[in-house]
Order: sequence, then structure tokens, then C-alpha cells
Amino acid sequence: MSKIDDIAARVERLLLRHEEIQRTNALLEQQLAAVTAERDSLKSRLSAARHRIDALLDRLPSESGAKEGGAP
Repeated sequence: MSKIDDIAARVERLLLRHEEIQRTNALLEQQLAAVTAERDSLKSRLSAARHRIDALLDRLPSESGAKEGGAP
């Protein structure tokens, strides 16, 4: 095989590898976008749950109020 044929074969392999890496990168970007969206959704749900818990805690009688109005 001549030196030019050898170089051409190596360039062809590099081009194929480059295309493969581009496809892999595109898939990873899609996965990252999906995971980021899921994370944002979970953060939103966590925030809403915290607000609901805070609202429930605000409705509970205070400790001093429970002692005054409660049984001895």
C-alpha cells in the first residue's frame, strides 16, 4: 500500500470516528436536556410541597396555646 493510500485510509477512519462521536454527542445532549427538565420539575414539586407543609405548620396551634387550652 502506498503512503498516500495509507493516509487516505487513516483519514477515512478518522471521518467515520468523528461522525460516530457527533452522534454520541447529540444523544448525550438529548439525555442532558431530559435530565435537566426532570430536575427542574422535581425542584418545582419540592418547592410546592415545602409551601404546603409550611401552610400546614402555620395552621397547627402554637405550643404555648396548646398548653393553655389543653388538659392538665
